[in-house]
Amino acid sequence: MLPKDTALKSGVSFLFVCLLFLFSCNNSHKEYGKNVFSYSGFLQEKELRGEVIELDTALFRYPFRIRIKGDKAIVMDLHGSEHYGHLFQYPSFRYLSSFGRRGDSPTEMLSMENFRFHNHKVWTLDANKSELTRLDFSSSGDSLLREETVTLDEDILRPLDFAIYNDTTFVIPDYSGESRFLKVNCKGKLIEKIGAIPTANEKALQEARPALAQAWRSFLDYNPHNGVLAAVTQLGEVVEVYNLKDSTHVVRIGEHDEPEFKVSDGYGIPTGIMGFSDVQVTDSAIYAVFHGTPFKEIARQSGKLPDGGKYIYVFSLKGEPMCKYVLDHYIYGIWVDEATKTIMATDVNNDQPILKFCFGSV
Repeated sequence: MLPKDTALKSGVSFLFVCLLFLFSCNNSHKEYGKNVFSYSGFLQEKELRGEVIELDTALFRYPFRIRIKGDKAIVMDLHGSEHYGHLFQYPSFRYLSSFGRRGDSPTEMLSMENFRFHNHKVWTLDANKSELTRLDFSSSGDSLLREETVTLDEDILRPLDFAIYNDTTFVIPDYSGESRFLKVNCKGKLIEKIGAIPTANEKALQEARPALAQAWRSFLDYNPHNGVLAAVTQLGEVVEVYNLKDSTHVVRIGEHDEPEFKVSDGYGIPTGIMGFSDVQVTDSAIYAVFHGTPFKEIARQSGKLPDGGKYIYVFSLKGEPMCKYVLDHYIYGIWVDEATKTIMATDVNNDQPILKFCFGSV
């Protein structure tokens, strides 16, 4: 048995080490602000094996997004040759029809950045035309018909993603660098600015806001049931969680830190890593696809590396790291069904690009 004073000193030393460990793991970045926290690990790490879904038709050049509602699934092709969107029966993935024809006529699209299900309808975003378009299902339910187009204000710089806040309001990232997000009404008019870029790069904030905003390009999702808006950076490793019901905001920064870039002719050129590529806010958690590949490695391998991320990070609704899934495929987009413990994903590297992962409780 240790002498009393030696035991006391050992206990104090142990307590100090524990406190130091907790402090190093959870201490906020003082240079960022009191609501910004670092993370370097997850409570759990699990491996998931994907099941390839066999499709009976070849449609895709770059299957980027997948979303499912009821018995319908939509897969978005970022570089579609004729159409950007494809409708399938779910869960059989029997092909039904395509929509979002590529072209420059008033009823066609120059691009599709994302799409959303809302009230049994589908909204799409065309950044090149700066338009949001609403489509409705046909009476037979096997096709989507163009119903309404909303042109965004000219002062809203090239929108690259959107989320639906409610029946009359959208949330769009602000690429001017003046704020983080914009609330836009159903007529395309700006009604509110939200937040600021949570960067420690004061020089860029003062001298290169648009380039900084480009480097901080984020993918976002909003869940109206819990009021949580999540954004994940395409570069670096930053997760932002806004609770639009109680106006709280938390930022979590991983070991790869905030987006790294250099400014060239007013544009932000990435120099760090490829970060996240998709995010979904469910009723109980936030799921995000993470890459973590350095751009130097991407350039060095020059097309030899698989395209996508092999990790799905799971965070609480307050941004706390909960689980890291390590996948046997590289993926881009996800759709999570917590009720059936299923994740559907897109794989741009294979001719059969739809995968199904089954996961347990987080």
